[in-house]
Amino acid sequence: MSLDFVYLDHAASTPMRAQAVAAMAPYLSGMYANPSGSHRFARIARKAIDEARDDVAEAIGCKAGEIIFTSGGTEGDNATIFGAARRRGGVAVCSAAEHHAVLHCVENLNGQVVAVDSTGAINVAELERVLQDPQNAGRVNVVSVMAVNNEVGSISPLRQVAKVVRANAPGAILHTDAVQATCWQDLREISKLVDVLTVSAHKFGGPKGMGVTMQRIGLEIDPLIVGGGQERDRRSGTHNVGGIMATAAALCETDSTRDAEISRVTKLRDALVDAVTSELDDVIETVARDSRVPGIAHLCISGCESESILFLLDEAMICASAASACASGAMEPSHVLLAMGVDQRFISGSLRMSLGHTTSEQDIDRASSALIAAVHQLRRNKTATRVSAIK
Repeated sequence: MSLDFVYLDHAASTPMRAQAVAAMAPYLSGMYANPSGSHRFARIARKAIDEARDDVAEAIGCKAGEIIFTSGGTEGDNATIFGAARRRGGVAVCSAAEHHAVLHCVENLNGQVVAVDSTGAINVAELERVLQDPQNAGRVNVVSVMAVNNEVGSISPLRQVAKVVRANAPGAILHTDAVQATCWQDLREISKLVDVLTVSAHKFGGPKGMGVTMQRIGLEIDPLIVGGGQERDRRSGTHNVGGIMATAAALCETDSTRDAEISRVTKLRDALVDAVTSELDDVIETVARDSRVPGIAHLCISGCESESILFLLDEAMICASAASACASGAMEPSHVLLAMGVDQRFISGSLRMSLGHTTSEQDIDRASSALIAAVHQLRRNKTATRVSAIK
């Protein structure tokens, strides 16, 4: 199926990179052996996984033995938080703006949720207060703070977070959901600050249903999935060899092109936002540009509802979202924007346009024109309805 559309929903899922498709293809047909077997064809598959593991470890900045292949970011987040709780007990802590894959785990465990600032980044002073609370002394088992917010793109102060956690809860596991960071930040700089890091392949040009968790050797975390003992008993289940190969290829390509993509996409994102804000009043950039990653343009538009904006954009063949793809369709107020304290008249008109490795200047021109036209139409309709009601 070929459609003439503009795709600005890369934060939900990116198109697979050509390198990932090519790396995956041989393992979908001719090289189909189970790598846990003992025959030579199984050994070929196992060797391929070992080489992919080395490549992924290099891109993340860790040892190959610290890499666990998973089904994605949600599994990695769940496995870390629930696994730490089962092994250690105690208190789990996260920020109020975390992805639900983290937030719901912490809430399920009756953990503590820390406030965020106006950018959506964790309030480090509040985190320190929580960790120093006498009721939590020696009981915090895991602290989870995302590297980049999946809705608004704000960058977390992980260096400060790590300093506070090491000083006040030295026995706690520090975990970061780096799913939205992979395209825009060097994972080597992030991984050296934390004990566990999780990413999801389909966010950087790999296949859906694949993820990677970096877990420091020696950490006491109970596995979420048990069975055949794969991944050194840390994550059982027959390996998805093709998916692993594609994930490694996509991550390597993302890593090698990151600097150039940051420069290119920053210009495109700024052009998009500037075009919209120069033509429309009562529109705010939710987070300042220097506080968020290049790939996310998040706007809040007064006088419009997100659902209506998205409908008109869809009619114009523009793909965007109101919030996390996991929550789209519910059209409930974003927990991230509520935690940030965004004015209610702006929350109802939130819009996330996320850019990636396939985004072009032509995409930006079409999207900005379509969005401007959609907002003008919705505001005219609203004014007409109000006038009609008065009459």
